[in-house]
Amino acid sequence: MEEQQKKMMKKFIYLAFIGLSILGCKNEQRADYVINGTAKGVFNGIRVYLNETNERGMPVPIDTALVMNESFTFKGKVDYPKLHYVSVNGISGRLPLVIENSEIQLTIDNGNLIKSEIFGSKSNQLLKDFEASMGVMKEEAKKLSIEYRKAQLDKDNKNILKYDKAIKENAIKTANMGLDFIKNHKDDYISLEIFKLELRRNSLDLNTVSELYDSLNAKLKLTPEAKLIKNRIDALKKREEAEKTTAIGAIAPEFSAPNPYGKTLALSDVVSKGKITMIDFWAAWCGPCRRENPNIVKVYEKYHDKGLEIIGVGLDGRRGQQNAKETWTRAIQSDSLTWYQVSNLRYFDEIAKLYNVRSIPSMFLLDDKGKIIAKDLRGPALEKKISELLD
Repeated sequence: MEEQQKKMMKKFIYLAFIGLSILGCKNEQRADYVINGTAKGVFNGIRVYLNETNERGMPVPIDTALVMNESFTFKGKVDYPKLHYVSVNGISGRLPLVIENSEIQLTIDNGNLIKSEIFGSKSNQLLKDFEASMGVMKEEAKKLSIEYRKAQLDKDNKNILKYDKAIKENAIKTANMGLDFIKNHKDDYISLEIFKLELRRNSLDLNTVSELYDSLNAKLKLTPEAKLIKNRIDALKKREEAEKTTAIGAIAPEFSAPNPYGKTLALSDVVSKGKITMIDFWAAWCGPCRRENPNIVKVYEKYHDKGLEIIGVGLDGRRGQQNAKETWTRAIQSDSLTWYQVSNLRYFDEIAKLYNVRSIPSMFLLDDKGKIIAKDLRGPALEKKISELLD
């Protein structure tokens, strides 16, 4: 009897060990990825591309597979999940695919790649669910828009108000879906991809976005994708601050830079001389600036004696520009720009950033206290405003 109990105990321990081994295998993280693709109706030899995207969003192939017997395979490993795109010769569209170290099944739709199916990856399932939810909201928005237009045609004021309210509510829900997704998936890589999409919106509250980023999983924030997002948030904050400091009614930020003779000239030196001061951001290489210069010359000649001063800030020195200083000074002489000129010859330099100037020509009009009273006026609009101030 005792011998039988010993045998049963050994058998129990053996089965328990086997069970734990199986459980351990199931929980073990793969160290690589395998993408098994099925491509029904696609001929042998057709190339399938696995693409990353560069900084401009253009596809960059990192791997290629050939379709053989309606199937193909990609293998490799990644340090962290990352969004890629699959493209196939002869099939329209591109398929977003999050690659993570797992076995992924991909069924290609040979009519439209975006309709292909992806299985076996948590990140891809989350992305698929998010896109499906967004799709539902977009379809609802279309239907509401149709009903709204119908109510307008019928001059049905009750329904006009009803559908107008519904459209606005739909827009708010849609706008919040990305942020809500991130809040609920702070540990998941796909939240970084949703974050990047959210940062393209102009209506984001940067404090909310910054707090949401801070709440992400610490390990997730170590990835290159997360660092890019952090840099983008910081850049947007700086831009927002610059917009506040150069808003109409704000005191123009002080700056100084060398004039064509190498002597440093400050904005305050110019403001103190006139009733109205114009800061003109331009460059010798800028066609629209050069075309606007004759108008500024005309305005300056007409109103300088009445109190108009101008300080031009040259944004020359861009990459590839030869002899930047000579080109800048030659343009000053050629265009008969007889007012004050300064330039660091460093393209869109710290002065441009200080004034949130991202394109030129760009101008700011200041009163005798240095307060910004108008921005980005050109042609007749510029002369009209200065006439109102000085005539």
